[in-house]
Amino acid sequence: MTRQESFKRRVRARMVKTGEKYGAARRALIDQSDESGRRWVSQPEMADAAVREATGRGWDEWCGLIDAWADDATGHSAVVSYLIDDHAVDGWWAQTVTVGWERITGRRLPYQRPDGTFAVSKSRTMQVHAADLRQMLLSDTDRVDLFPGFDTNLRSRPTTKTLRLGIGGGYALFDLAPVDDVRTKVTVSHEGLTAASEVEGWRDYWDRWLEAIDEG
Repeated sequence: MTRQESFKRRVRARMVKTGEKYGAARRALIDQSDESGRRWVSQPEMADAAVREATGRGWDEWCGLIDAWADDATGHSAVVSYLIDDHAVDGWWAQTVTVGWERITGRRLPYQRPDGTFAVSKSRTMQVHAADLRQMLLSDTDRVDLFPGFDTNLRSRPTTKTLRLGIGGGYALFDLAPVDDVRTKVTVSHEGLTAASEVEGWRDYWDRWLEAIDEG
């Protein structure tokens, strides 16, 4: 049983015991949880102190507010709008707080995106010319050597700043930022993964891939 299903059962049990409506019973249990210390299903990316400094509230406070307002059908965008409209939270921080709430309450797993897919990102500053690596990524022939064992296809226009390649059932976004005449910061974001179990494998793959390109 997931934490969310367990919580629903507790709400219904309280309704039977007290005669309260669902919303009132739910809010009462949330208040009790906040008083006794909330159990986090997974950790948010942003530290509690940073969120409090930027927004005036810490994670447990934000989770209590959102839990009291939202229901089980409330989506990501609706929560973001609620934070912006009702609590005057800056747009970027509204997104951050919403994702953190989703992780803490178990609505979103680590690395999971709003559409339910997963993504992983790696970056490295290396001794490679951005133009040279870009040309290799654009070349069907060179990609055979760059990604042995994988079929790849270009999913963006060749002139697009961030190149997008189909690979491994998802797609990889390549951002090549020149640091100086000989170094480039290469960031790879692999998106469209369908399961959390794929994340660590691809994280390791891209870590080794960047190291191999750097050693060249």
